[in-house]
Amino acid sequence: MAFERLRVLADPDHLPALDTRFVQARPAHGLGPDTDPPRILLLYGSLRARSFSRLATEEAARLLCFFGADVRIFDPVDLPFPDQALNDDHPAIHELRDHALWSEGMVWCSPERHGQVTGLMKAQIDHLPLTLGSVRPTQGRTLAVMQVSGGSQSFNAVNTLRLLGRWMRMITIPNQSSVAKAWLEFDEQGRMRPSSYYDRIVDVMEELVRFTILTRQHAGRLVDRYSERKAAAEKNDPTTDRSAISAPRQAS
Repeated sequence: MAFERLRVLADPDHLPALDTRFVQARPAHGLGPDTDPPRILLLYGSLRARSFSRLATEEAARLLCFFGADVRIFDPVDLPFPDQALNDDHPAIHELRDHALWSEGMVWCSPERHGQVTGLMKAQIDHLPLTLGSVRPTQGRTLAVMQVSGGSQSFNAVNTLRLLGRWMRMITIPNQSSVAKAWLEFDEQGRMRPSSYYDRIVDVMEELVRFTILTRQHAGRLVDRYSERKAAAEKNDPTTDRSAISAPRQAS
């Protein structure tokens, strides 16, 4: 299948800010089966020509490639707002959901705008339903959250992304990245300069790979729920009496 909305990662093997003396090429070695590359989908939250959330996402993607992951960066340039396309019938929505189903883990990176994630970031997440038929596009997948800020360091966006990840039933890793004064952290070519902010992104991507490999054999069991098993059985059994569940309560 040909995907039209994946960004081509420039210079995927060029990591000028990474000190390879201290890096582990296989950070998840021994934690689980890692012969198959972990499949990571990356989303960013700005359409500016020089988008620092996109640039930070691309740095994260290069690191994930270095760690042996298979990465896809979704380009949301023509993604409609939720409920704008009738029955969600739009090629960008279909493609985003296909990438979500393909993935084992995700990276969400948003600018902080007016103290929150951007509308574009939220729109992408809103286009990922909890269920697509019998398939769940996000449940049990790992998630790393990142943000960039134009001013001093803040954590409003990553805190919101954590809340959204929990709502989407994802395994959100403990570490996170928040890049302050992002306009100072990237050179003219859009590459991140060596800094503690870059080092934190390395930490986060290492941890994401570890959690993805650690949980890949167990993701289904980790999100297996009694209430869902019960609801599925009742739905498939026509003899089940649902009147006590579905009938509205009468005022006393």
